[in-house]
Amino acid sequence: MSSPRRSASAVPPSPSLRPAAPACPPAVQALIEQHRHIPGGLLPLLHAVQDSQGHVAPDWVPAIAQAFQRSRAEVHGVITYYHHFRQQPAGRHVVQICQAEACRACGSGALTEAAERILGTPLHSTRADGAVTLEPVYCLGLCAQSPAARVDDRPVARLTAQRLQALAAGWGPAPASAPAAAPAVAPTSPYEA
Repeated sequence: MSSPRRSASAVPPSPSLRPAAPACPPAVQALIEQHRHIPGGLLPLLHAVQDSQGHVAPDWVPAIAQAFQRSRAEVHGVITYYHHFRQQPAGRHVVQICQAEACRACGSGALTEAAERILGTPLHSTRADGAVTLEPVYCLGLCAQSPAARVDDRPVARLTAQRLQALAAGWGPAPASAPAAAPAVAPTSPYEA
């Protein structure tokens, strides 16, 4: 006669039976220790890690999951759900162009295409030399001053390709393999002029 099976989720494994999580940098481990006993501390921890390290590396997820008695999938789900969190380091400069409806209506689509050429990297990526990351963002609260962007955490209203070119001038040239900046795009709204 076989014994009844116990549900795996009924009793969590003892901490001594759990495999050790990979080591995190000391700064990340210190943040985990600061937040692990706070009810609902996972999200504040992820913000603290992002703020101190610039990203939340996938290699750190097992240690975070173990500290909060969550599965790696749950922690990964939180990290990937919120657009604020990065899993790889960002470039030295971060350009986020709003893709919400008001900005799209005022030309952020054309601005994004121009930004890809000017910065030498496609949306959702970092240029090979690590100088710049180009990301979408959804609503910066500058709808009346569209198209809006955030450049190195500073809001920029009524951004044009020409203004972006001027902002990026000091960041070093785009790699030779990057497409050359296209000729000026005809404004699609009065805000791009």
